[in-house]
Amino acid sequence: MPAKVYTDKNADLGVFANKTLAVLGYGSQGHAHALNLKDSGCRVIVGLYPGSKSRRVARKHGFEVVDTAEAVRRADVILVGLPDMKQPEVYERDIAPNLTKGKCLIFVHGLGIHFGLIKPPTDIDVVMVAPKGPGHMVRSLYAEGKGMPALIAVFQDKSRRPKKLALAWAKGIGSTRTGVVQTTFKEETETDLFGEQAVLCGGASALIQAGFETLVEAGYQPELAYFECLHELKLICDLIYQSGIAGMRFSIADTAKYGDLTRGPRIVNRRTKAEMKKILREIQTGKFTREWVKEYRSGLKNYNRLLAAGAKHPIEKTGERLRAMMPWMKKKNIKGVQAAY
Repeated sequence: MPAKVYTDKNADLGVFANKTLAVLGYGSQGHAHALNLKDSGCRVIVGLYPGSKSRRVARKHGFEVVDTAEAVRRADVILVGLPDMKQPEVYERDIAPNLTKGKCLIFVHGLGIHFGLIKPPTDIDVVMVAPKGPGHMVRSLYAEGKGMPALIAVFQDKSRRPKKLALAWAKGIGSTRTGVVQTTFKEETETDLFGEQAVLCGGASALIQAGFETLVEAGYQPELAYFECLHELKLICDLIYQSGIAGMRFSIADTAKYGDLTRGPRIVNRRTKAEMKKILREIQTGKFTREWVKEYRSGLKNYNRLLAAGAKHPIEKTGERLRAMMPWMKKKNIKGVQAAY
């Protein structure tokens, strides 16, 4: 049975009347939530740690900026817009001591709650509002009068109205303009991690690099390998995004279509799917989260080593040179850039 989709008619911003909303963090999601809610007429403050470089930016955008602990004390509804691995420390130091009965915590991803890194008191509401796209698009779509689809979930119900609060927040950021689907913290967390690891990031990156290597090792020019295995992927992804896999196949040449149908299953085969199931089990059992927490707390040595190795892959130099030839392409230099929180 298809999931119920909630829209503007199912949400009421009136539930925020006379309430103060706090957004903790002013990074990708935080800035978008804060700005959209402010433009929707809500009273919003931003909570940041004292030395945050984002303080100046948030003030420039018209927000009152206070320390994280003060934001939690003053707010009725609090969005935890911090990176997953920073949340437990900030929660223990600044959030938990200032939570009082009747407040509501909102998360944009369920990892910390689902895997027990954060254990909220029983006298508050705990919900999730998770837009299905990056913060800059949450903001830009809202500004265009549109909205990013989102998921909502209720983890803890103290007030008997947490779903109304989640839907109101989703409306405030523009998501009910398009559609909101209800899920659980468990389902959102496990599917989100799986999608990132097996398909969207891990799977796609590994497939691109392996294809590039295969062509170059066979003696083909790296420029052609780049075009065929990376550059043109956007064209295919755009077609799938707009019309689904069947729609993409309708739009490509018969030769490409036949190769897709007969060779694709040889690349992603039973062994690949078996490995996907193994990855999913590691997520479900908490093995991945325990591994990631250990890596983070031990200083991210392996994480940084793997990032550095990926940045040195030959496809990166080839791509940098070829992208410089394309003046119409919007370029973004992300070297050394970290998200602001």
